Amino acid sequence: MLRIALPNKGRLADDARSVFTDAGLEIRAHGERALTASLGDSFEAIFVRAQDIPEFVADGAANAGITGLDLVAESGRELDSLADLGFGRCRLVVAATDDSGIRSLDGIPRNARVATSFPRVAKDFFARRDHEVEIVPVSGATEIAPHLGIAEVIVDLVSTGSTLRVNGLHEVSTVLESSAHVIKSRDCAAPDGAERALFDLVEALQSVLRARTQRYVMANVPRSRLAEVRQALPGLNGPTVVDIMNSGAHVAVHAVVPAKEIYRVVSELRALDAEGILVTRIERLMP
Repeated sequence: MLRIALPNKGRLADDARSVFTDAGLEIRAHGERALTASLGDSFEAIFVRAQDIPEFVADGAANAGITGLDLVAESGRELDSLADLGFGRCRLVVAATDDSGIRSLDGIPRNARVATSFPRVAKDFFARRDHEVEIVPVSGATEIAPHLGIAEVIVDLVSTGSTLRVNGLHEVSTVLESSAHVIKSRDCAAPDGAERALFDLVEALQSVLRARTQRYVMANVPRSRLAEVRQALPGLNGPTVVDIMNSGAHVAVHAVVPAKEIYRVVSELRALDAEGILVTRIERLMP
């Protein structure tokens, strides 16, 4: 049974639990504070801090894990990404106060102090640009550092940037973009069958995430307007057309359509005299 390290709290934890459950890998624990749980019949989950997951995976304590790419980069461990799950998107950015006059990396003075809870990533970022700075590690509330005179600029995570604006800061440059990834160790030996099991796991998780952005559309349409329907309802590989028993004038069309296009598709189908239009969610979608 393979061990998967999952975040123990926060939005990343909620999203990870949701996608596992929808993939048919129900998390069964003995209590809300349990440190381990079963994931179906093939996997065991261990719940740890998101920032500790790269260490657990790199050291072989877990066969794989789900955590943010920013935390993987900060760990400095040799890890491979099996998949970008897409949720938990954010960016690590360099930011300065609005009254600092700093509008680009070139505007940051030499030997400026940079407050961050990502000291390794920040140090590497400035070193690659031959820009000498002093890294000031902080554990939280990074946005307040410039206002207290602790640092001239910061390197911090942003999602929408609203927290920066509220605190009188603006972005100067993007250090890296992050989202939740499935990771595994590059060096630790895996048990027999682990590679295939992890491949199947990633496929299952991705099929759930892929399905969330799609909808399944069914409708009865006039056979005489089928060519027009094909234009309105392209689907993944074109619509599936099925004859309807005792209804020679109509055929049934089925297609998978991006959720963001549903309003347009239904409107166009109605204009083509479609009947019995049905739109449903999809649980899993394999390409």
